[in-house]
Amino acid sequence: MQNNYLEKLLGLIVATFFISTSGVLGRYISMPSEVIIFFRATFAMIILFVFLKYKRVDFKLKSSKHKLPFLVAGVFMGVHWVTYFYALKLSNVAIGMLSLYTFPVMTAFLEPVFLKVKFNPIYIVLGILVLLGLYILSPDFTFESTTVQGILFGLVSALCYSIRILILKQYVHQYNGVLLMFYQTIIISICLFPTLFFMDTSEFQSQLPYLLLLAFLTTAIGHSLMVYSLQFFTASTTSIISSIQPIFGIILAFIFLSEIPTVNTFLGGGLILATVLIESIRSKRSKK
Repeated sequence: MQNNYLEKLLGLIVATFFISTSGVLGRYISMPSEVIIFFRATFAMIILFVFLKYKRVDFKLKSSKHKLPFLVAGVFMGVHWVTYFYALKLSNVAIGMLSLYTFPVMTAFLEPVFLKVKFNPIYIVLGILVLLGLYILSPDFTFESTTVQGILFGLVSALCYSIRILILKQYVHQYNGVLLMFYQTIIISICLFPTLFFMDTSEFQSQLPYLLLLAFLTTAIGHSLMVYSLQFFTASTTSIISSIQPIFGIILAFIFLSEIPTVNTFLGGGLILATVLIESIRSKRSKK
């Protein structure tokens, strides 16, 4: 029994590690963010389609009323990916990932609006802690700073990700999680297809191995493993474990990109991750 639990926990940690590779790959691939995300979504869509056909999953929507929320969720997912890659390219892997990791607190603020749950004043305290963490990340706040620009894109990415989560949260018990991801990759591919005609794609051939790695390892396997792990762990436990994503990302960036985080990054990032842990533990206790 204990070994079985450890195997599932290891699977969740591996999923978290695979997803964290998006930081290094997003910064390393030398193509416009919109083009990268188009190929990421398209290649992942093909991989997920093959997997779903192999598993004989029914592709049909259960209701025509689900079309609009799935479309909106897919658009927000696409904007989330694109702005996240802008954050990575403008700043660095550490700041890009840490800015994105404000999404759990954003989700807590938005949940009463989307799901009609009661607002808890503790979120105001957590929000202040996150703002303090962001200030420490970039104390010299000026819009001319690429670090500040990276943080702002990271915050937009976090907001879009939060909205996407809250939209799909209402359908996770009705649909296969991998199928939901497949729907989103279709929408993102269609929305970003026009970028191929006016953005630079000349590096496609040389960057193809990294694009495939991003689609296969980070998106298809990483996200599918994460969805699979949700069957065995609560959302709170998953949030706590996945909060090590930025740590994995920083380590990978140090190894492959020689990026060394500053003291401010450690302090501000630590404060942001602390709020994630506090909210996850608080949420877990409140459901007991």
